[in-house]
Amino acid sequence: MKKSAHQTEKLREQINLLAASGKLRSISDQVVELHPSDLADLIESLDEKYRVEILCTLPTTLASETLAEMDEGEGRSELLVALPAEKVAEFLKELADDDATDLIGELGPEDQRSILAALPVDEAGDIKRLLSYGEETAGGLMTTELVEVEGSLRADEAIKQVRIQGRDVEDFYTVFVIDQKRRLLGTMRLDDLVVADPAGSIERLVEEPSVTVLPDVDQEEVGRLLGRYNLAAIPVVTDEGVLLGRITFDDVIDVIESEQTEDILMLAGVPDEDELRHNWIESVSTRLPWLMLNLATAAIAASVILVFKDLIEKELTLAFIAPIIAAMGGSSGTQSLAVTIRRITVQGSGSARGFVAKEILIGLVNGAVLGSGVALLAFLIDGNVMLGVVVLLAMWGNQIVAGFAGAFIPTTLDRAGIDPSIASSVFVHTLTDLLGFFLLLWLASHLLL
Repeated sequence: MKKSAHQTEKLREQINLLAASGKLRSISDQVVELHPSDLADLIESLDEKYRVEILCTLPTTLASETLAEMDEGEGRSELLVALPAEKVAEFLKELADDDATDLIGELGPEDQRSILAALPVDEAGDIKRLLSYGEETAGGLMTTELVEVEGSLRADEAIKQVRIQGRDVEDFYTVFVIDQKRRLLGTMRLDDLVVADPAGSIERLVEEPSVTVLPDVDQEEVGRLLGRYNLAAIPVVTDEGVLLGRITFDDVIDVIESEQTEDILMLAGVPDEDELRHNWIESVSTRLPWLMLNLATAAIAASVILVFKDLIEKELTLAFIAPIIAAMGGSSGTQSLAVTIRRITVQGSGSARGFVAKEILIGLVNGAVLGSGVALLAFLIDGNVMLGVVVLLAMWGNQIVAGFAGAFIPTTLDRAGIDPSIASSVFVHTLTDLLGFFLLLWLASHLLL
């Protein structure tokens, strides 16, 4: 049952009171109707000393789903470590193998071994295989729980296989068709199978998969492919085409959210997603190094002013105009940067290579319009027509540079295999500030004096 934010907050207060009074056993009745996602948020908001005991009072299925819904990180791993290994194993039995692997993957080697030892051999083996893949790869994201049938079967035989396998598989929308060596032949829709002639072969029902991925493909690429082809699930295969598992859209939704959060934080110079949960001391230690880097690059850009200090003393209006040109260049560069990185994220690596010329053209037009406006402002303040020309040319040039840098820098970093979200903004802002100041003051030194 879905509860409102007010009801959930009221329930949290009631649970804190029950926990403080030692009546933890009665908490299960209070929360049993909550969705596991809401219950996860509720448990995370409680005092740490109550979390383990409360989790143990819940029905096993609800407790396991709640654990899976909790945010990854130190809080969940500490909760898992605090639970007895046998209890964790009991929870993991209720989860799909990919969710169970995500939970165990947060623990140290010793804790992993003790929990795996408490699991049935076949389940422990599946989790060990999934743990061998990188955390942010298709292999680390996939589940081996799927429905598969051989392409040589009749429709009625295939339906029997689907019924048997489907009892142990959550939320399957696609039947994977394989050969005797488990090489993927294609996929088959359930509705096509149900209405097919029972005595007929399923070969004609098989559709070639729109796309497959290898287990070492990056999870961000998996999300892009799933969205591009509007798939409910995407098969993971070996180089030889042997079916290893599937990745479902619900897992990819979490990936997309995580990747977008990471990109947004990176653009802002906050490289750690855990920043969202940090206290003020941890936030300072995360942000300060990036601010120090920005301080150094800003000082480099501002040093241009010192070179032309004699000019500025003679023409004080330049001191008023210079930050405007630099700021507008930074804003345009950020716009270009955001659009370029978004294109790379959505359409994949290499998709923004033709963007540079477009952004230069945009800078050319925007620079003419903005430069005319600021040039008019400079003329009204100083009354010098030539100053207006200097301002126009400086704004125009900086807007072109901003468009170029905002597209070229992330494209170049992407081509070099570097995440363009990490360092692009620092380079773009430094370049637009530096050239904005330099263009204005250099042009002024040649055209006004």
